[in-house]
Amino acid sequence: MILMALDHVRDFFGAQGASPTDLSSTTVALFFTRWITNICAPVFFLLAGSGAYLSLRRKSKPELSRFLFTRGLWLLFLEVVVLRCLAMQFNFDYRVTMLVVIWALGWAMIVLSALIYLPMPVITAFGIVMIAAHNLLDFIPVASFGCFVPLWNVLHVPGLLWSAHGHVVFVAYPLIPWVGVMAAGYGLGRVVDWSPARRKNFLLWLGIGLTAAFIVLRAINLYGDPSRWSAQKSGIFTVLSFLNTTKYTPSLLFLLMTLGPSLILLSILDGRPRRFLRPVLVFGRVPFFYYALHLVLIHLLAVVMCFIRYGQVHWMFESPNLGHYPITRPPGWGLSLPATYLVWAFIVVALYPLCKWFAELKQSRREAWLSYL
Repeated sequence: MILMALDHVRDFFGAQGASPTDLSSTTVALFFTRWITNICAPVFFLLAGSGAYLSLRRKSKPELSRFLFTRGLWLLFLEVVVLRCLAMQFNFDYRVTMLVVIWALGWAMIVLSALIYLPMPVITAFGIVMIAAHNLLDFIPVASFGCFVPLWNVLHVPGLLWSAHGHVVFVAYPLIPWVGVMAAGYGLGRVVDWSPARRKNFLLWLGIGLTAAFIVLRAINLYGDPSRWSAQKSGIFTVLSFLNTTKYTPSLLFLLMTLGPSLILLSILDGRPRRFLRPVLVFGRVPFFYYALHLVLIHLLAVVMCFIRYGQVHWMFESPNLGHYPITRPPGWGLSLPATYLVWAFIVVALYPLCKWFAELKQSRREAWLSYL
């Protein structure tokens, strides 16, 4: 949750045209600022699946299925209406609508609401096969789908879902393989019931295995990512090319690269958290509350900075073109990377008291609606 805020601060305050993954223009620091945040979405989906499994401790399967379905629908509504208008763009014109991570999480929950009635090995195998094999779909030309191209954009290839009269809807998070990551996470949830020693050992070796699989497959350079790595102008940039895997749609290698180290870290942190890490748990207890608030606060800070610098703020309320989402950047807009990190630190610290208050509220009350926030 904390790393995610860094990526979104960079989205709002980064300089126009500064792509962290364009090796012809990026810097090492900018590349790794983006690269480290890549773990966020895969871990969200994986642990959302595990959390769904753990809900069976207090819910029957029909109750869990109903909850996943309704929460999935709720997330779709929040993505398209609340977050798009009140957080990301500060307008209601719907000229540009991006379907991003909350959209994909919502659909993954809806699919999982049906999958949970299958045997656990089937659910787990469904997730693993989708993750491992979906890059075979890269070889199918998008144009071959004809009038069904928008459907293919929803499922596998980022692209326009709808465009007319100056309004566009763009799918940035196709559902394959995100649905599979959540299904695999549901299977992983069973591991939590194991003894601590067995669980930690399993997570450690699974993480090592996934990381090793990434290194081997990436070195072979034949399958697992539509973007091949190549020798660059220096050794460090060759390493960047090796790590520069595809997030949209998340390739097999992208998921191995992010989930492998994350599982190793999870095994290390398993058990009672270190004292200095306990405040971090507050954000994890109220993930959606934090997600919505941090986007609003980042955008508000961008408005304030824009007014101080330019004396006007209309750019912060205008729908951007697809290449400059989520805001229309004024001429010369953008902070240095160190300043971006300072804004990130301010966002996290400023949201801590509110998140702590809401986490305590959720813990002290049992109203069903609180589980949707």
